[in-house]
Amino acid sequence: MKLKVADLIVEVTPKYELLKTRSVPYIYNGEKEPDIVIPLSEQFFIDRQKENPHLSLDECEYIFTGSCFYTEIVKFDGVMLHASAVQYENFAYLFSADSGTGKSTHTHLWLKKFPGAEILNDDKPAIRCIDGKYYAFGTPWSGKYDESVNTMTEIAGITFLSRGEANEITRVTGEDVMIDFLNQTVRPGKKDYMISFMETLDKILSDVPVFRLKCNISPEAVETSYNAMKRS
Repeated sequence: MKLKVADLIVEVTPKYELLKTRSVPYIYNGEKEPDIVIPLSEQFFIDRQKENPHLSLDECEYIFTGSCFYTEIVKFDGVMLHASAVQYENFAYLFSADSGTGKSTHTHLWLKKFPGAEILNDDKPAIRCIDGKYYAFGTPWSGKYDESVNTMTEIAGITFLSRGEANEITRVTGEDVMIDFLNQTVRPGKKDYMISFMETLDKILSDVPVFRLKCNISPEAVETSYNAMKRS
């Protein structure tokens, strides 16, 4: 099966239902050769399931094919960020944090606040630089609830979110959030891949506006983040 993900042709052969179902919006029927081949075998997933008995084979295939894709994307000026990405008025707003912090809660407040806002990917959006601009992409690997759309949207900003009593956002430098980004992505193990990864990450954090947001779960939190991050 060929998929078109993050404007790349990806060849993968799903064995189990979860990946098959979530791949449907991304199926590619054209003649282009694959940019990325995910070669993982059924035996690979059986072995991973033995190592991770809390996961089903279905979940193992879904998780590890995603890890493979996000490793290979570094060859195409891309990375993954563990984030909830919401798109509104032709721009994507990415909110990253540890699981359970409230990034999905925050982006879903955007849907209530702004008619026309949409979740681009609620867990693992891909980020790529194409022709000098940075885009966020929906992918089949979208977390527990499969909130993702097959589109690309220019990034307005990336925010690292934490809980707070009041709502406060500050623009920061890439150096300030480098460790945060590294903690919320897939870091490739191979040396040449890691070099490409770090070069791409350095460009993203130099060229894309980055912020820190402390917020509660009020509608005012959306106004705070949107007003700081929006493109004029």
